[in-house]
Amino acid sequence: MQNNNKPLTRADIHEKGTEEHIEHIKHEFQEGFDFLKKYPKSVTIFGSARKGLGDLLYAQAEEMANRIVKELSYAVLTGGGPGVMTAANKGAFDAHGASLGLNVSLPRESSANPYVTHSMKFTYFFVRKAMLAFAAEAYIFFPGGFGTFDELFSVLTLIQTKKVPRVPIIMFGSDYWDGLASFIKTSMAEKYHTIEPEDMKLFEITDSIDRVLEIIREAPVSEWWRNIN
Repeated sequence: MQNNNKPLTRADIHEKGTEEHIEHIKHEFQEGFDFLKKYPKSVTIFGSARKGLGDLLYAQAEEMANRIVKELSYAVLTGGGPGVMTAANKGAFDAHGASLGLNVSLPRESSANPYVTHSMKFTYFFVRKAMLAFAAEAYIFFPGGFGTFDELFSVLTLIQTKKVPRVPIIMFGSDYWDGLASFIKTSMAEKYHTIEPEDMKLFEITDSIDRVLEIIREAPVSEWWRNIN
């Protein structure tokens, strides 16, 4: 089986064939769906695994997750790693809620942070990414790096193409996200027409935890995906 700390390469497939990998991938997808089905209401929080974003963002992630549990009784789902993920898991943990982590072996995420109450570890990064971006009632993006942007645009694409129902995408921290929103509007929508102007409505940028809670509270709870076998 693939080494968790080693990338899957073409040579691995040629050496072992595809059947073993395909079976493992199928197994991870099934286990992932079974895991998520246990939590009918959840919010996924994304953000940087690195230190150095500043105490305020971490405090806000912790407070937000704490309130999501206390005021809405939702589970909080993260990648289970350090940084913003730890802060969010700690907030849910301290509120005695379901603090979920979907972990994978990465340089900065070798094991789940100590505030995760229920977790699953993935061998394949793309399976874990699909689980994180698939079945929440809202997606909250704190400032982050390439991985956070990858996850953001994956969710935006799924909703834009109607592969999943419309759910809130919240980008928290206007100082970080306003530049991206400006690029999306002026370059993608207006200059090059690579998206429709209506696509700007797929996400909202805010600095208010109260507004985040309001958006989640108003969002419908989706049941469609839980019938997947």
